[in-house]
Amino acid sequence: MTKIKICGLMTTADIAAVNHVKPDYAGFVFAAGRHQLTLVQALNLRQHLDSAIPSVGVFVDAPLATMLTAVQQGAISIVQCHGHESAATIRALQHAGVPVIQAFRLPEQPYHPTPADYVMLDSRVGSAHPLTPAQLDQPLRQPLFLAGALTPENVTAVLKASRPAVIDVSRGVETAGHKDPQKIAQMVANVHQFN
Repeated sequence: MTKIKICGLMTTADIAAVNHVKPDYAGFVFAAGRHQLTLVQALNLRQHLDSAIPSVGVFVDAPLATMLTAVQQGAISIVQCHGHESAATIRALQHAGVPVIQAFRLPEQPYHPTPADYVMLDSRVGSAHPLTPAQLDQPLRQPLFLAGALTPENVTAVLKASRPAVIDVSRGVETAGHKDPQKIAQMVANVHQFN
């Protein structure tokens, strides 16, 4: 069964929207960008998030201690490495009991074998098109998170073509730069109904 992660949550209204439709994961971004949260903000949102929904923290080349602190304080339970994190860093997180998603932004960041628990393949920044089946033809040993240019309108076709373990979406469920509860509901329904 394909699962879904709604990423880039920033407000209690965003949390209310995901609590209503129950995606499989919720994502908080700690890396620089317009979705960036502080640890204090993420902790506040986690308190409002349904306890049954695991929260994922997105980091780009952050110090190991920073990632572990976010887990230890309870903001997140899974770390998503979206930079050039080493195998040693990933293993250190795992040694601390933290599941790790390692992201590869294709084509500029080619996939290479990783000890991470999950692999994310993401289309390049600004891409208007999801990754193609040819781009997804990688020798993965881990479950696949698929991200990039996914919307409620195209996700069913993408699922038919690729069958990832998890669909990961952020901007594809936004209107005018803000999470749209209707788009979130439609995306979650489209993914869960596909199975």
